[in-house]
Amino acid sequence: MTSFYLTTAIDYSNGEPHLGHAVEKIGADVIARYRRGCGDDVHFLIGMDEHGQKVQQEADKHDSQPQDWVDRIAESFQKVWQRLDISNDDFIRTSEERHHLGVTTLMEKIGEKGDFHRAKYEGYYCAGCEAFKKEDELENGQCPLHPGREIEWTEEENWFFELSKYSTELLELVQTRPDFVRPRSRLNEITRLIESGLEDISASRSRISWGVPFPEDHDHTVYVWFEALASYITALGYPDSELFQKMWPADLQIIGKDITRFHCVYWPAILLAVGVPVPKSVWGHGFINIGGAKLSKSSGTELDLLELIDRHGADALRYFLMREVPWDGDRNFSSVDEFVEQFDRRYTTDLANDLGNLLNRVVSMVSKYRNGMIATVPEGELSSHMKMSLSTYREAMDDYRLHKALIATFDLVGFANGFVDQTKPWTLAKEETKGASPAELDSVLGQLICALGVTAAMLVPFLPDKAAELWGVLGGGDFPPRLDDLSVAMETLGKVRPGSVLFPRPEEI
Repeated sequence: MTSFYLTTAIDYSNGEPHLGHAVEKIGADVIARYRRGCGDDVHFLIGMDEHGQKVQQEADKHDSQPQDWVDRIAESFQKVWQRLDISNDDFIRTSEERHHLGVTTLMEKIGEKGDFHRAKYEGYYCAGCEAFKKEDELENGQCPLHPGREIEWTEEENWFFELSKYSTELLELVQTRPDFVRPRSRLNEITRLIESGLEDISASRSRISWGVPFPEDHDHTVYVWFEALASYITALGYPDSELFQKMWPADLQIIGKDITRFHCVYWPAILLAVGVPVPKSVWGHGFINIGGAKLSKSSGTELDLLELIDRHGADALRYFLMREVPWDGDRNFSSVDEFVEQFDRRYTTDLANDLGNLLNRVVSMVSKYRNGMIATVPEGELSSHMKMSLSTYREAMDDYRLHKALIATFDLVGFANGFVDQTKPWTLAKEETKGASPAELDSVLGQLICALGVTAAMLVPFLPDKAAELWGVLGGGDFPPRLDDLSVAMETLGKVRPGSVLFPRPEEI
């Protein structure tokens, strides 16, 4: 069994979970479920980044202690992930003792290497990013990711990490390992950044008390970004746990495209400094944009995540986001209204009509014409198309092109619906009553049941609850069926169970 360590960005505890968080967590969950279905030993990590200036400010604003504030925020995130059926194996919080111990060890090792020095910093600081900004990174004097938020001119003495020391190794890393940063557009950005010249970066803050004490100077705390990155290994018990030895380096680290610099430059340099292998691959996904702007409360484009879940159910929202938001790019909606309209449309056309109607038609006919049982898994036109769709699906999933995997899945659904119209099983049934051989109708119905079974297996990562329900309607046993064992699983299908409506149309609810 092959181990597979998967992480997402560690969400910042300055507010409630929103749709942008959900896109990332759902996508990662899809990959985790798919890898488990391939037989991998998956360890899937999510968590919370709970230190830093913004958290301290938010706690003060709500007349709360920082720990009490992050406890509440962490609970709200975990409840949402449960509603969205996120199957993470661990939830790291940077306020935990295990994290503090790991970070302290990491910082001590870097210090022993001689990679820290003390210096005065003068420059712009974006509290929204919790990051220092060069002047050429600003647009009209503002951070492009946080327009309207004041940029602070900061002067303070900090401990610096000698990032510049690792420029050559980092450049060699991205040049010799093209899969280290994905998709290709992100790799090009990181390559240009390294080639432009790297400067040493702050590893501590002197004015922030809410954080991990800097080992060499307890008047400082470890800079929040420096510390948060370490959570990917502290969650495994760095430096010497069995889990760390088994799972690291990470197979895939999923992040938003706005934080690739931290994960694809700073993070590998930190690991190089302490002699720990760098991740195998970092994937920087795009954003949902509304009216040309990233989803945010400040821009008035925020969508209520819980309301969207309640609208058509968690699986429907999972489907919509993975179908509409390309994992290698952005998805632009003209307005919040258009987003909701498109969600309703996808639910009705793809799930309720195309998949739901196919299931109802096939199960009704198998019940009516074959007393609910199909004994054979025949070959034919639909079977051939099913194999092609499954191959395309697996190729897309292995390449993390999740929306393309769903396109392949619903291509099969569409072909199967057309196959029903083309073969007219109801006509074949009439001819059978007049003495025609049952073989042709057996073949048609068998291919349709098989196509629905394969569809259920393909949907497991995306719609875990509805896929299980679909498999059950088909008379399936153990769930989920492994893709590698799908032919065996198909042979175990029993009597179909008509009557279940997977996706009620809005007017039926």
